[in-house]
Amino acid sequence: MNSIDLKNIKEEISKTFKLAYPIMIGQLGIIMMGVVDSMMVGQLGPVPLAAASLGNSLIFLVLIIGIGCSVVISPIIAILVGGKRYSECGTYFRQSLLVNVVLSFIMLGIILLGVNFIQYLDQPPEVVELSIIYMTIVGLSAVPLMIYQTYKQFIEGLSIMKPAMIIAILANLINAFANWVLIFGKFGFPVLGIAGAAWATFVSRVFMALAIMFYVMRNDKFKQYDVNFHFRKLDFPIIKKILSLGLPSGFQYFFEVGAFTFAVIMIGWIGANELAAHQIAINLASISFMVVLGISQAASIRVGNAMGEQSVSKIRKAGFTGIIFGASTMFLAGITFIILNDFLPTLYINDKSVIEIASRLLIIAALFQLSDGTQAVGIGVLRGLTDVKGPTIITFIAYWVISLPIAYLLAFNFNLGVDGVWIGLFVGLTASALMLTFRFNYKSKHIIHI
Repeated sequence: MNSIDLKNIKEEISKTFKLAYPIMIGQLGIIMMGVVDSMMVGQLGPVPLAAASLGNSLIFLVLIIGIGCSVVISPIIAILVGGKRYSECGTYFRQSLLVNVVLSFIMLGIILLGVNFIQYLDQPPEVVELSIIYMTIVGLSAVPLMIYQTYKQFIEGLSIMKPAMIIAILANLINAFANWVLIFGKFGFPVLGIAGAAWATFVSRVFMALAIMFYVMRNDKFKQYDVNFHFRKLDFPIIKKILSLGLPSGFQYFFEVGAFTFAVIMIGWIGANELAAHQIAINLASISFMVVLGISQAASIRVGNAMGEQSVSKIRKAGFTGIIFGASTMFLAGITFIILNDFLPTLYINDKSVIEIASRLLIIAALFQLSDGTQAVGIGVLRGLTDVKGPTIITFIAYWVISLPIAYLLAFNFNLGVDGVWIGLFVGLTASALMLTFRFNYKSKHIIHI
């Protein structure tokens, strides 16, 4: 590779990082809500922590379809900006807002109906009881979450990243304070336990929606796009375009998150301690994942801009730079997990048996960091090409055809227990990473028009 190539790659990494770091911090702020929830709920004991793990996994399984549908607005806006088609940005925003608000109410209905079926998942009865309480309350936050997502993805498509970062940090502080007050009954509030953690999540998401709406509506730079909370008319061709990209994108997330959710259910068959340990390990792995998710979203925007310019060379440079950047970042995270695997679980719980299991799981988590980073950015750069149907199929095959059967066999037929489930997840992530990278290499050689 010559010096010109190295210079171009360094420049691309710099541009990607400038877009990525506010998203990283913002995503870390959001995931820290889960970390703080787990740490505080963990003080109540293994059963409440296991209930939070089960509840979060099931509710996120529903929310992720809407979130996946919302994220496509960023690459669409990036493509329009790259092609200097500014007049179309506001139209896509308003129709996306309509789609996402409708989806939020559908998701809320599914969650409130779905809690009635948790008892059939063969989980410990005491865990099921607390999970139902937790899910019923957190489900109410679907509406503000989707409003926030729409505004966030729109302005990030315009390469404006810092507002969402600041809002996420503030929301994290609000969530932590509300957790402390409501879980443990401070300032005259009753002791709500796990329900207090759920209400804290709801309050923080309402704040996020109101804050980003206020910022965007009051900022003159967005006036040309008409970003007020209203709908002029239904534009069915654009709604169809949003759904044709958004729903497959949502199901990409669904198949991945669904696999991890089914893994939670399998671990619940093993025992409450194993479920609590899984919650700790997956919570820590989620921190590094949120960092690489920032790189993924930034790379998606860079690829979208290049696609708007109709430049194959820029598309490939932006995509492969993002993949290498993401994999390298996760490699460092893996080393951290190996070095601190015995210490990190102690931040969550004092139960020695849970800590021992979580420490083992962190070693497996360290091994799949490289694959997780590669597949996360792989999905992002393909989304920047508006390629969503192929990655959806890849995700289904990687997790439901490869990962989960291996996880079940290792856990129950080979008696590896929770370790076997995590090894199965590692295999699925690796398969996904390889297939998505090969697909981007092929698809990036052809210009797609939107």
